[in-house]
Amino acid sequence: MKPRQGFTLIELLVVIAIIAILIALLLPAVQQARAAARRAQCKNNLKQIGLALHNYVETNSLLPISFAVDYTSPGGEWSVHARLLPYVEQANLYSKMNLSMPYDAPENASIAGQRVDTYLCPEEEKDEGRIAGSFTHYPVNYAFNGGGWFFYDNATGLVGDGAFVPNKKRGLQHIKDGTSNTLAFSEVKAFNPYFRDGSGASATPPPATGIAALGGSYKTNSGHTEWVDGRVHQTGFTTVFGPNKLVPYIDPSTGHQVDVDYTSCREEKSCTGPTYAAVTSRSHHVGLVQCLLMDGSARVVTNSIDLRVWQNLGSISDGNTIGAF
Repeated sequence: MKPRQGFTLIELLVVIAIIAILIALLLPAVQQARAAARRAQCKNNLKQIGLALHNYVETNSLLPISFAVDYTSPGGEWSVHARLLPYVEQANLYSKMNLSMPYDAPENASIAGQRVDTYLCPEEEKDEGRIAGSFTHYPVNYAFNGGGWFFYDNATGLVGDGAFVPNKKRGLQHIKDGTSNTLAFSEVKAFNPYFRDGSGASATPPPATGIAALGGSYKTNSGHTEWVDGRVHQTGFTTVFGPNKLVPYIDPSTGHQVDVDYTSCREEKSCTGPTYAAVTSRSHHVGLVQCLLMDGSARVVTNSIDLRVWQNLGSISDGNTIGAF
């Protein structure tokens, strides 16, 4: 009688164990490769926005405004992102927009809910529309540089020191610190909670732990969800706090800590005081944010960047040239 050929149970278990070890060794490498690919795609999106921005300037001689305040038709003014659409291969969508009317006018109702690939990071966890009544909005992951704590004064029209501000079309010649030393766009997280129209702000920003105490109307998940809206809490960021800085608040509905943004007075709303804004640049990439400089180059900025350097990068004319960072 011939002996039977095959594996013993012990041999089979050894093979299974070896395969499990190999999978355990390879899986982190595969995940890292995927994360690197998504980070590269995110950086490429910023480069595309940089090209669009410079093409816009080539055509119009000036940078787009962040928001058009006319004081007669509250709300609805179009964002930088909307004005850049023809330059990010979205000319067809742009042609459907009636820019003489607010984005929430009936003739523009289908625009806000459109997904624009270039404005979304592949790491975004909530790549989905936000329904607000009968209206649908789509989020954004790349925000314009609104400068420091002071952004805009609704009563006087004074603006802050960022690259993009309401009602004022700046040109590259106004970037006194140099285009390679000034932020244009940076990453933000969609559906971020925030406070708005709080009365407790003053000319000096509090520490991150004191932002929630300034009060206002708390919105659980609607910050950076409207790429059409030019207000700083929707399509902008400020450099009050460094990249990915935790701005804590205990959400009363869940009892969980969340990471909030803040604007003291939304542009062109009924509040008449200045708009002070702490809208932090945040990323789903661990330990960093990716940024676009005004010269069109995309850079990685780690969480450890010195806050003063970060704030200098946010100002167009503070007299501080950065060099390597």
